[in-house]
Amino acid sequence: MAADQKQKPASKNYKGFVAGIFSGIAKLTVGHPFDTIKVRLQTTDASRFSGPLQCVVQTVRNEGVRGLYKGASPPLVGWMFMDSVMLGSLTVYRRLLAEHVFHPDLHPSSPSKKPPETEGPIAATSHAAVHLPTYGHGLAGVASGCTVSFIAAPVEHIKARLQIQYAAKKSARLYSGPVDCLRKIYGAHGVRGVYKGLCATLLFRSNFFFWWGSYDVFSRALSKHTNFSAPVINFWAGGLSAQVFWVLSYPSDVVKQRIMTDPLGGGLNDGTPRFKNWFQAAKAVYREGGAKGYWRGFVPCFLRAFPANAMALVVFEAVMRVLP
Repeated sequence: MAADQKQKPASKNYKGFVAGIFSGIAKLTVGHPFDTIKVRLQTTDASRFSGPLQCVVQTVRNEGVRGLYKGASPPLVGWMFMDSVMLGSLTVYRRLLAEHVFHPDLHPSSPSKKPPETEGPIAATSHAAVHLPTYGHGLAGVASGCTVSFIAAPVEHIKARLQIQYAAKKSARLYSGPVDCLRKIYGAHGVRGVYKGLCATLLFRSNFFFWWGSYDVFSRALSKHTNFSAPVINFWAGGLSAQVFWVLSYPSDVVKQRIMTDPLGGGLNDGTPRFKNWFQAAKAVYREGGAKGYWRGFVPCFLRAFPANAMALVVFEAVMRVLP
C-alpha cells in the first residue's frame, strides 16, 4: 500500500510537461510584441530610440505590425518546449524536495504548520508538495531554471539576433529567418556559437528562486484572505510574482542580451566581437549608459510580465487540474 501511495504522485509527473506546452503558447501570444521592444531598447543606444513608445511607433511604421512579432517562430516552438521543460521539471523538483527534504516525517521534531489539502490554488502542489515551504518552492525554481537554460540559451540567442535586424527588406538582412540564422551560426562557429550566452542564461535564471518563491507567497495569501476562485488566484499570483522576478533580475537580462547580440565575427562577417566574458559586457553597459543602462527597456518588459505570465500560469494550472 505504501509503495502504491508513493508511486501515484510520481506517475503524474507528465502533467507538468504537457501543461507547460499550453503555457508557452499563451505566453508567446500575449508577450512577444513587448519582448521585441524590450530587446531593441536593450541592444541600442538612446540615439536610435528615445523610449519604448518611439520604438513601437518606428517599428510599426517601418515594418508593420508583423515587425512586433519578428523572431516569433523560434519562441513559438521554443516557449512551448521551454515552458514544458521548465514547468514540468519544476513540478518534479517540487515533489522531490517535498518528499525527500521537507516532508514532516523526516522532521518529527518540527511538525508541519501547513494542514494537508487535497486541492489548492497551485494545482501542481496539491499532492506531496503541500508540505513545501516557500524557500523550497524557490529552490525548485532555481533547479528548473538551470535545467531549462540548456534549451533556452540557443532559442533566445537566435530570437535576439533576429529581433535586432532593422531592415524592412529581407534581402538586406543577414539572416532570412530562424533556420537560416541557426544554420549560419552553426556553420561558422559550431555548437559553441549556437550556445553563446549560456553562462549568462544560467545566471539570469537562477533568479527563478524569487519568481517561484513569491508565487507561493502570493498564492497562499490570496487563498487565505480572499474568496477568489483558483484561476483568479493563479492570474494575480502569476502576474505579481513575474513582476517581482523581473524587478530583481532585469539587469542580468540586459547583460545577457548584450552578450547574445554581440557580433560573432569569423565567417559570418557580422562585425568584431566586443566581449570575452560576462564582466566585460556588464562594464560596457555601465560605460555606455551608467546605472540607468541596466534598466534600459525595463518599461515594456515590466508591462509584459504581468499579462503574459498571468495568462500562462492560469492556463498551466487549469490544464494541470484537467489532466488525469
